[in-house]
Formats: sequence, C-alpha cells, structure tokens
Amino acid sequence: MHRIVNSIKICVFLLAAICVGKTAIAQKNIAISDSLAANAEVLKVKMGSSFFGKMQKFKFGSYAVVSGKVGWTTTSSSGNFLETKTESKSAQKFSFVLTGGGTDLAKVNAARNIQLQTHNSIRLFDNFTWGDDELLRQSMNFSAYISLNNDTSVSWVLIMRDVSGSETPGRYSAFLTDGRRRIQIFPASSESNSKNTMLSGALGYEFAENGHSLSALQYWGGGVFPLNRNIIWLNRSLDPQLKLVLSAAMVAILEMKVEELEQQ
Repeated sequence: MHRIVNSIKICVFLLAAICVGKTAIAQKNIAISDSLAANAEVLKVKMGSSFFGKMQKFKFGSYAVVSGKVGWTTTSSSGNFLETKTESKSAQKFSFVLTGGGTDLAKVNAARNIQLQTHNSIRLFDNFTWGDDELLRQSMNFSAYISLNNDTSVSWVLIMRDVSGSETPGRYSAFLTDGRRRIQIFPASSESNSKNTMLSGALGYEFAENGHSLSALQYWGGGVFPLNRNIIWLNRSLDPQLKLVLSAAMVAILEMKVEELEQQ
C-alpha cells in the first residue's frame, strides 16, 4: 500500500512538472515595437514584500520603491426592489516613492474608481433561476500624479479610462502628460486575438510619443503559472528623468493590476 501511495505521488509530481514545463515553453511576452525591442533595457520586476497598508517594494534594475502606502478600498452599492439591477462603486488610493539609483526620486499619488451596473438573475427554486446575469456597464478611471525631487511646480499626470459592457460601446483612452508633452499608452498582448485573456496570453501596455516607442510594461505573463509575469522595457536613449517618470507611471499601473488580481 505504501508503495502504491508513493507511486501516485511520483506520477502527480511528474505530471505537474510536465505541465509547468509546457507552460514555460509556450509562454510569450507582449508584442512591442521593433524599435523598442532593439534599443531597450529589459528589466524583470521583483515583487518584494508587502504588509497590511503597505505597498509592495517593486524593484527593477536601479529603480526601487522605497516607501508606499495603500488605502482602504471603499465600496457602496444600490439596487431595485428585487435586486435584478444593481449599481456598485469602489474607490482606492495609494502613494509611493520611487528612486532611480541616483539622487532623483519620484513621488506618486494615485487613485482608482470603478462603477459597475449589472443585471442579475433571481433564484426561484433549486436549479431554477429567472433572468440572466449580465454586465451592463463597467467604468474604470485611474489617475496618478507624479512629481520629481519634491518639485510640485513641474508634475506629470497619468490618466486611464476604460468603459465596457453590453449597454455601451467600448471606450479606452490612456496617456501621460506634463501639460506640454503627451505620451500615449496602448494596450499590448502576446496574442493577435482581440479576445486575449489572462489565461491565454501575456498582457501589458506600451508607451509612445509621436510614433516613437519609449517603454513598455508587462503585468501578466499568461497561462496558469506565468514565469514571465512582470517585465519592463526602457528605451536606452531617454534622459534619466524621463526614464524615472515612465518607471513611476508603470509602477502605478502595476500596483493597480496587483490589487485587481487580489480582488478576483
């Protein structure tokens, strides 16, 4: 009996190893522009430790989060009498300080707001429901304010808006600006299929200005056990302060995505 149990354990271990091996081989990074791929520093993000109310100490290359706070997620909801249609809202704020290996540092204050409108089915009896579960509208607004070296007179603003649902046309816009420059932020993935999901491929964003790619962030590696989860690309030709601004913006997005994953 003992031998049988050991044999089962070995088979399970080998099967898991084969699955992980196949997943690692099949995994791909997000597709980025050829110019960025040829001229970028490729930096793997270390997650670091996190505690209650404290942000994870992300680190990549010479960049590191030296302090960070995460606020409570506040939620509210309302609905009709039978709860067949509900509306919920959630909001969260966080802040952090990012260093770039030298004397420069970036201070970031970020906030995310989500509104959901759903149509819900009603359970009348066991194994019998009336109506359908449907996401009517989901609206996500994310903003981050970035200042360098405690100089609040010159700051950058990151804005991301994403609206989806059966009762609204999909709308997405994201950019980073200091009032003079405007850097667009485009969704990126490892798959050409527009229905790409977290189980099918890598996900991230690419930052570009006037058709010139500046940086990219991969916040998910795809698959069940992604081994290539968090990666940052930074164009080597950029000046140090712009690199720090872009890094701070990408860390803000990464923290937002980490919070989303933990709430799923």
